Amino acid sequence: MRKIVFILLSGLLFLVSCEKEEVFDQPNDEQVVKTGDIIPGKFIVVFNSDAFKASIDLPYEESQLEAQKYATAFLSDFGVPSKQIDQVYGATISGFSAELNELQVNALLNDKRVAYIEPDRWFVLDYKIEGKPVSAAAQSIPWGITRIGGYVNYTGTSKAWVIDTGIDLDHPDLNVNTSLSKTFVLRTKSANDDNGHGSHVAGTIAAKNDAIGVVGVAAGAPLVAVKVLDRRGSGAYSTIISGVNYVGATGVAGDVANMSLGGPVYQALDDAILAASNKGIKFCLAAGNESTDANLSSPARVNGTYIYTISAMDNADKFASFSNYGNPPIDYCAPGVSIYSTYKDGGYATLSGTSMASPHACGVVLLGAPKTDGYVLNDPDGNPDPIIHR
Repeated sequence: MRKIVFILLSGLLFLVSCEKEEVFDQPNDEQVVKTGDIIPGKFIVVFNSDAFKASIDLPYEESQLEAQKYATAFLSDFGVPSKQIDQVYGATISGFSAELNELQVNALLNDKRVAYIEPDRWFVLDYKIEGKPVSAAAQSIPWGITRIGGYVNYTGTSKAWVIDTGIDLDHPDLNVNTSLSKTFVLRTKSANDDNGHGSHVAGTIAAKNDAIGVVGVAAGAPLVAVKVLDRRGSGAYSTIISGVNYVGATGVAGDVANMSLGGPVYQALDDAILAASNKGIKFCLAAGNESTDANLSSPARVNGTYIYTISAMDNADKFASFSNYGNPPIDYCAPGVSIYSTYKDGGYATLSGTSMASPHACGVVLLGAPKTDGYVLNDPDGNPDPIIHR
């Protein structure tokens, strides 16, 4: 019997129209979506490796070209025009996303070249902002930086990839590699942050040790913005996978990628992250903010030698009430409540969430092998997470 990760429900498929040509990458301004919502008529198709094998060691453009050629030829076998292809993946997973109708999906599922098909879904950021963003002031050291062992002026050559809403590319407190930064969000021209979340993450990882604002764990380390979420903090899983695919192809062993996002279990995203990590790129993943078992969330549930899933705590070492839990997949706990860091438009803001915990770990991992300093209190699973320390 063929292996199919997702069982397609007939109740979903009646929503699909073969004549619909709407682009689904980002919700329009009037559309209200929530994490996990299925995008009608949009699917991710993943190939078996013996049919088309992802090439993570090829240059990004070359692997994408090969993926585009294969996907186009594959769909032509079913009379599906290439214009229905949205994204292609040639580095981490081998596959593509496309607009497909019921007959097309059923035909593809019965082809031995296909490993599995999943409906595309929306993701929307979930975090809390406290007060209003503020302008730069004299430099202070956020409590979370102190708790994980303080900052270090970074002198290495590895990079921190932030797969998020982008980064404020000209923030005076951040060292952003703009040549490698890339956007996958429709109707944007650069990876500049128009939401604030990605810039906040970036500052915790690597804000400069200067006279203003804040300082990050690996102070001054080079940051690369990979924009997969729009100004509202939303985006399709197919777009997020494109960001992971880019990091997998472009990053090198020793680099660290932060993913302060997550939602329902999603096999294609998990597979892409695991493949990229197998190249030696380390991934720090937020555990999620649903107060439930992290094994029910992607990508938090992914386990691997170079993958770290991070829960959140407050400044009294108490487990954050919103944080997901579970060992595995959680590896460490880090500060995630009332975290002050850089923000969009050259500003600074205080945010809470496991989104804020993961970049503390990212900075630590960028500096070297993580250590620990005690255990978080009141972990709901009864198996306290070790607190990460540099």
